[in-house]
Amino acid sequence: MEYYAEVKVMGDAYGGGFSNGLTMCGSQSAAAFHKVEDRGEDAVYDDDRQHRIVLHKKTVGQAVEVSTEFMNDSPEAVTLEMLSSFAVRGISADRIHRLQSFWSAEGKLRTETIEELHLEPSWNRCGMRVEKFGNVGSMPVRKYFPFLAAEDSKRQEFLGIQLYCPSSWQIELLCKEDDTLTIAGGIADRDFGHWTKKVGPGERFETPKAVIARGKTLYEVCDKLVKAQKPAISETDKKMGIIFNEYCTTWGNPSYDNIKKICDKLKGKGIQYLVIDAGWYGKGQGWWNSMGDWSVNEDKFPGGLKKIADYIRSCGMIPGLWFELESVGTNSGHYQDKEHLLLKDGVPLTVGERRFWDMEDEWVIGYLGEKVIKLLKECGFGYLKVDYNDTIGMGCDGPESLGENLRKKVQATQGFFRKIKAEIPEIVIENCSSGGHRLEPSMMELVSQASFSDAHETLAIPLIAANMHRVIRPEQSQIWAVLHAGDSDSRIFYSIASTFLGRMCLSGDIYDLSEAQWSLVEQGMQFYEMASDIIRSGVTVRCEYSTAQYNHPTGSQLVIRQLGSRCLAVLHRFENSEAADLEFLRNGRIIAEYGSAEEDFSAKAWIYEMDN
Repeated sequence: MEYYAEVKVMGDAYGGGFSNGLTMCGSQSAAAFHKVEDRGEDAVYDDDRQHRIVLHKKTVGQAVEVSTEFMNDSPEAVTLEMLSSFAVRGISADRIHRLQSFWSAEGKLRTETIEELHLEPSWNRCGMRVEKFGNVGSMPVRKYFPFLAAEDSKRQEFLGIQLYCPSSWQIELLCKEDDTLTIAGGIADRDFGHWTKKVGPGERFETPKAVIARGKTLYEVCDKLVKAQKPAISETDKKMGIIFNEYCTTWGNPSYDNIKKICDKLKGKGIQYLVIDAGWYGKGQGWWNSMGDWSVNEDKFPGGLKKIADYIRSCGMIPGLWFELESVGTNSGHYQDKEHLLLKDGVPLTVGERRFWDMEDEWVIGYLGEKVIKLLKECGFGYLKVDYNDTIGMGCDGPESLGENLRKKVQATQGFFRKIKAEIPEIVIENCSSGGHRLEPSMMELVSQASFSDAHETLAIPLIAANMHRVIRPEQSQIWAVLHAGDSDSRIFYSIASTFLGRMCLSGDIYDLSEAQWSLVEQGMQFYEMASDIIRSGVTVRCEYSTAQYNHPTGSQLVIRQLGSRCLAVLHRFENSEAADLEFLRNGRIIAEYGSAEEDFSAKAWIYEMDN
């Protein structure tokens, strides 16, 4: 396997082999560069036009970080149409693994053979074969995660790649001259993401990074990629505390009275955070299209939010608050504030009932500093849930291309996340984007936790929760268990056991639960606390499931995560399931167990010690 760089300069010839419009790899621009120097792990390439590329490589744990820097030392400006974050060639693989993702169906594993992808070389090796995928917009996890794993089943070798790109991105698989593959990826190029970048004389541009790892199994290579991430987890949040979010209790209608009622029910039950979700602002016109002004609804919270935040703390919990800070809804007084909104074709960029703040605008940053950061400080909130419920799309007006303008706006959003952390260092930030649309590593490095999905009451929760092990740390993956008075014991086990695949978050009709139901929930909370070190620091060694359906799952799922000699096993049964084969317990000593998996849609979990 050879690391190198792909680049396309405007005005140069595109690659041949029937590839123009499919890929910008193999262009005249890339062919003109030749290696002139190795600097440690880095490689330096020059062409004869005073352009330089530095391929940066850095070993991080059991993975390699890669990025590409373009330097223009010529007297003329250069416009890039494509610059790869990574490019590797000479890859032997017969299967490709990707993670598909839609709203409330995040991370579904898709495995295809090279033949199914139609990536066999042409008979005379002159035709380029291309499989190109990615995302366009400001929701980087949409249709696919920025992830790929290439498997050589004969050698039992996997190559895993994860892109750190929170806006439009792409990954390409190419085959032309032999049976090996070239894999390249980075910012979505001019063809795919409407991106060009002008680099003036003496200027330079560096791509977002990618992380690459190798391993003997898919889960081994995924674990290396995930452990290469460096999340800014708050010191407050390092004990894997349990969250209660009231959204599925009040359904977007929180008030002082109903939050107080929730507090009184949860007091002394071991909950670390109580999060007030959407609906605390506006004039009673609905939470969905009232964001932007961030004025407290005094009918719901007389005197503001400090009183209820103080009450939450008096009950032994850290108060949290929801914002969708980048968006402006139709009911906001700023909806027509064209000067400070993103524009496209000269008019405000509108998606459904939302417009978007220009996060590069200093006035906007000052406004959000007052409305978000100041409110959090003055009221004593220690937890911030940042939601994001639609995408900018291909880009917006600005000084550069649509795609580059988009990239800069999203970078500015990330800058505001850093500003929040700088001003409130102990804050616990949750990354949410209608669930999992921003479960991308550069976003995950800015936060303590993330909402894994909006599939809060669906039967697919354990499937989606297990999927997340391949791309984010389970200690950051917030899994909801929504509880109802009508839940059977089996349904409670099914819901609570799902949270053992990440961070436990409770919601639902908690004040209507019986004492017996609460007892099952509290037993699950105790089990979660016992398993928390395995969830946080372990390695997922087994994930088996027998269903392709998410709306009507069948069969069962078993996930095993190991830390030293201790293991956490989580079993879920779906429709038409059979009694589980518990062979994994035969050489182990059970330390704790929770639940009962005696029927369809039930679940059980074990903590056990492996015999030497």
